Amino acid sequence: MTVTDSVRIAVKRLPHGADLPLPAYATAGAAGLDLMAALPRGETLVLRPGGRALVPTGIAIALPAGYEAQVRPRSGLALRQGLTVLNAPGTIDADYRGEILALLVNLGEQPVALERGMRVAQLVVAAVARATLVELRDLDGTERDAGGFGSTGVS
Repeated sequence: MTVTDSVRIAVKRLPHGADLPLPAYATAGAAGLDLMAALPRGETLVLRPGGRALVPTGIAIALPAGYEAQVRPRSGLALRQGLTVLNAPGTIDADYRGEILALLVNLGEQPVALERGMRVAQLVVAAVARATLVELRDLDGTERDAGGFGSTGVS
């Protein structure tokens, strides 16, 4: 798939997000669309260290069959403030039609103030391959075989 390839996704602005811009790519090469906080006007949501919250985005989408969307952290917020997506990536299935919410957690040392229109996460759309599981008595062996976490590169 090249950068010029595109998949059409229907989007619905919900009443509490009607005045916010639709998610957009920040640069021509960006993989994720920026999601904005659709918090009530004039209200600030403060995430204390260790705190988490579901942040509304004010939009719902209709993904075509064979696609998913992933809610991912914004790297700048993660680096500077310790703000990340708790279930990263949060998966939006093709048959979900509810509001996109960002489950954010503050892993930093200071409170983080979120306000209406702030870019809080990104949305990456990806093709999905469906798997058919075939149960076998034994699996093909590999060099790694059953080596688990941290097993490669250890002597």
